[in-house]
Amino acid sequence: MIIVNKISVHFSGDYLFEDVSFIINNKDRIGLVGKNGAGKTTLMKILNKNLSPEQGNIEIPKNVKIGYLPQEIKLRSDKSVIDETLTAFKEELKLQNDIDELNNLISKRDDYQSDEYNKLVQKLAELTERFDILDGPRIEVKSRQVLRGLGFLESDMNAPLCKFSGGWQMRVELAKILLKEPQLLMLDEPTNHLDIQSITWLENYLAEYPGAVIIVSHDRAFLDNITTRTLDISKAKIYDYKASFSEYEIMRKERLELEIAAANNQQKQIEQIERFIERFRYKATKAKQVQSKIKMLDKIDKAEVDEMDQSSISFRFPQAEHSGKVVIEASNITKSYGEKKVLDNLNFMINRGERIAFVGKNGEGKTTLSRIIVKDLDYEGNIKPGHNVKIGYFAQNQDELLDKEKTVFQSLDSVAVGEVRKRIRTILGGFLFTGEDVDKKVKVLSGGEKSRLAIAKMLLSPVNFLVLDEPTNHLDMRSKDILKSALLQFDGTLIVVSHDRDFLNGLTNKVFEFKNRQIKEYIGDIYDFIENRKLDDLDDLETGKIKQNETVSKRANKTSDSKSEWLDRKRAESEKRKLLNKVSGSEKRIESLEVKIKDIEKELSRPQNNSDFQNSDEVFEEYNKLKEALKEELEYWEKFNLELEKFQSE
Repeated sequence: MIIVNKISVHFSGDYLFEDVSFIINNKDRIGLVGKNGAGKTTLMKILNKNLSPEQGNIEIPKNVKIGYLPQEIKLRSDKSVIDETLTAFKEELKLQNDIDELNNLISKRDDYQSDEYNKLVQKLAELTERFDILDGPRIEVKSRQVLRGLGFLESDMNAPLCKFSGGWQMRVELAKILLKEPQLLMLDEPTNHLDIQSITWLENYLAEYPGAVIIVSHDRAFLDNITTRTLDISKAKIYDYKASFSEYEIMRKERLELEIAAANNQQKQIEQIERFIERFRYKATKAKQVQSKIKMLDKIDKAEVDEMDQSSISFRFPQAEHSGKVVIEASNITKSYGEKKVLDNLNFMINRGERIAFVGKNGEGKTTLSRIIVKDLDYEGNIKPGHNVKIGYFAQNQDELLDKEKTVFQSLDSVAVGEVRKRIRTILGGFLFTGEDVDKKVKVLSGGEKSRLAIAKMLLSPVNFLVLDEPTNHLDMRSKDILKSALLQFDGTLIVVSHDRDFLNGLTNKVFEFKNRQIKEYIGDIYDFIENRKLDDLDDLETGKIKQNETVSKRANKTSDSKSEWLDRKRAESEKRKLLNKVSGSEKRIESLEVKIKDIEKELSRPQNNSDFQNSDEVFEEYNKLKEALKEELEYWEKFNLELEKFQSE
């Protein structure tokens, strides 16, 4: 459908793309990946004709429409949500307006036999036929269906769009692009402003989208559920994998191993040639052979190994004193913004060591409660922190709170105290700020760099209770993996506000769902919650009003048999993925428990100068609890593995 032919782009003297070629087919599901700054967004802008390559060309057939959703967009509109969404149907709205004008004009005439009257009637018939072909009578129905899928309530439809946050306005822009049904749909981080329910709806929608789809996303689960092809931008080249993201990661690792082996073999060959040249350089009898070897050496095209993308942040949270058993005790928590009540009479308790995911639609109060817990917001009711609770807070807009005129180094140096000031450069190095990077001003940093800097600031003082509000926004996948690894080793209490299922999987053991100004607790990780709420195939949307009508992407053209087969396959894939995630999460929890047990055993085995520690009832109580938790987790691990083996054998 679309041919990218040997395009090249320079930035600051270096190639962003060099002689890149690939083809986009009619129904491709492509994940576009690469480290921050590799050129993913630039490539989308080139495909959308916002930018032009310096060399090469892109062949796009005239009838191919392209829809592009950038990461950020400034949408200023005084229209209502539904009216702004309807602007996606430009031709249909113009036809409707022309039809209304013709009807009005015809109704005022009585010269029924005149040629002019007949021409008006004929024109009306032509416009009406075209309007029906475009499914014009149903544009509002389709618009409401997509808006509901993306999280809007019926009561939101006629509200002014300008009253909604930027994230909700982005949803309207996404709805407009989906409704236009372009032959190529390009989405740059579409899940950044969506909650888990809306993400799952979008996955189901895109699975049956009639055109090609290209997605840039740091949400591994989202990519795995949609894409079947992965384009990896690395070192100004594009590597094309006919695989989903998880499969691509395995294949890419194999490619890197082959590249390293080839480079090592080539280096040995070069060294042998150089030794020959050096040994016989001055022997007349070998002069011809030496010259031949020199020419051979000049012709060798040195193999490059793609190792640059392996860089990632590296850190551990500093050790803090244990808090009391009860970390937070909340009663009658109520919060309103003007006349809008967000939280209503909440009562809950958070105990030491709990790891809680805050989930729910945007605007339901997740960030509000997070800010109340860390005493960053006024409220009604009472929150009682436990003994020795030391809170660390990462706000959703933490990167925006950085002083833009300060350098990277100054951002940490201005708040660091004591011995930690001597380790500022070491800490920054762990977050990929090296050399001249530490002297960059915050205002020139990318979104990912600002997020990394904001997380680094959290390391300046030990805490035992972390509250993180969307900490993975702008982080690439490797950085997210390192952050998750550090959080798995964090031995305090944790609250994470996130819609990233892969990040939450295995990290939390309890879910607080925010809905209708209340919270509901679920025991288990995020996939246990999704299974409990039956969000995996969105029964509430599939069997509700949206299902009663034709779907926006004309799914009615499929037979009921093929639809059933597709759903069965999706359920099977989902079940297998959940079991694999349970096994993986259990293994990580076992590893964490074993490390804690070994640490205590190591302390207990020390000589008599540690007698206070050895005779502490609290230490032995903690040790026994960890042993019991390990025994229980091993039972879970065995259970999950048996279930997985049974599933795979069927």
